[in-house]
This record gives sequence, structure tokens and C-alpha cells, in this order.
Amino acid sequence: MLPNAHSRADTIVFLHGLGRTWLSMAWLARQARGRGYAVVNHGYRSRRHSIDEHAHQLRIMVGAISGVGRIHFMTHSLGGIIVRAMLADRTAWPERLGRVVMLSPPNQGSELVDFLSGNPIYHAVLGPAAGELGTRSGSTPNRIGRAEFEVGVITGDRSFEPLSRRIFPGPGDGKVSVQRAQVEGMRDFRVVRRSHTFIMYGRDVAEAAFHFLEHGRFPAEPADEPLDVV
Repeated sequence: MLPNAHSRADTIVFLHGLGRTWLSMAWLARQARGRGYAVVNHGYRSRRHSIDEHAHQLRIMVGAISGVGRIHFMTHSLGGIIVRAMLADRTAWPERLGRVVMLSPPNQGSELVDFLSGNPIYHAVLGPAAGELGTRSGSTPNRIGRAEFEVGVITGDRSFEPLSRRIFPGPGDGKVSVQRAQVEGMRDFRVVRRSHTFIMYGRDVAEAAFHFLEHGRFPAEPADEPLDVV
């Protein structure tokens, strides 16, 4: 099989973000099935465990995937950090590791987490993983290190959060700044006019994401007009 060819045997593992469920990735999963991919839409209790624990559970789940094609990942927010945590250990790499697309990942942490770090309600509601996503050098996203696998990052620059200008030093999607969505070693990067919560519902985002999985880069121009959902 050619390196950039898409095999109908390929599988995409979808991971949702913090406080969400598998339903938030269901639309993208349907698009993947329509393109001939096998799909695993992984639901996990994002508020119950640490990032390392989530990564361990993901490793077990991925190890049970059968088939002969490659295993790709498409993630939202925290899901991207969990995949990075799993793949930081090369012994945890799937034998047929494909490519990874991350939507709105806090790859260098989030200033919003810094802002809420002293709020006990935030930690009580969102759990241990939420407290790991700050911008300090020792936070989980920053200690994992560079991405040694093929990854493309798509993030938004539209925010409806009233405190965004106070919290973020530059453009962002209301939860993650454009700057901090990036990770060392990424193969491609794209900024779209979307917010953090709904980025996974954009047709332009889907087209770019699948193009990366199939070609290792994003298309030169968005392949479709964005939806009205923001």
C-alpha cells in the first residue's frame, strides 16, 4: 500500500473532550464510515481519572482492535492530550499506527485552566484531568514533549466567552489559544473560524481532517464552506 493511500481496512479512533461524551464525535464518525473507514468512537469518563490513567485505558482499548489496516486517531481537546500521553511511550504505539488529527488541543496548556486553578468548583466538577491542563512547564501537556508521530492540528479563533480578552493574550477559541494549540513536531497546522465547543461539526474541518489522514497534510484551501454552527 502506498504511504498516502487510504485503505478501506483503516480504522479511526475518535476521542472526545473533557466533560463531553462519544456523542460529540458522532457526526465525524458518520462521515468516516461514509468514507469507508472502520470506526471506534471511544467514550471514556473524562472527569473521573488523570490523563495518564486515561492513556493507559486507551492503550488497552487500541490493543484490542483487530484488522490489517492502519489505526488513525481523531481527537477533540483533552482527547488529543490523552493520545499524546499514550504515544509518548513508543512501546505503546499500535503496530499499524497511522496519523493523528487533533481539534482544539491544549497542547501547551490553557490559560483558562490557569485562571480557574484556584476555583474548587472547577476541580470538583471537571475532575483530576482538568487540573493537569495549565500552562506551567510541569503541566502534563508540556512535560510530554514533542510529537514523534504524524499529527496535524486544527484549532479555532472564534470565541464567545466574555472574559476571553482578559484571559488569553491573543486569538483563541474560548478555551485554548491559537498559539498553545500547537505542538512541536506537528506536520501541519490550520486555524479556522470556529469556537472550541462546536469545531467538530464543521464540514470544512472534516474535509481538512480526512485529507490529512489520507495525505499527511491539510488541503491548500478549505474543501467546503463552513456550516453556520459556531
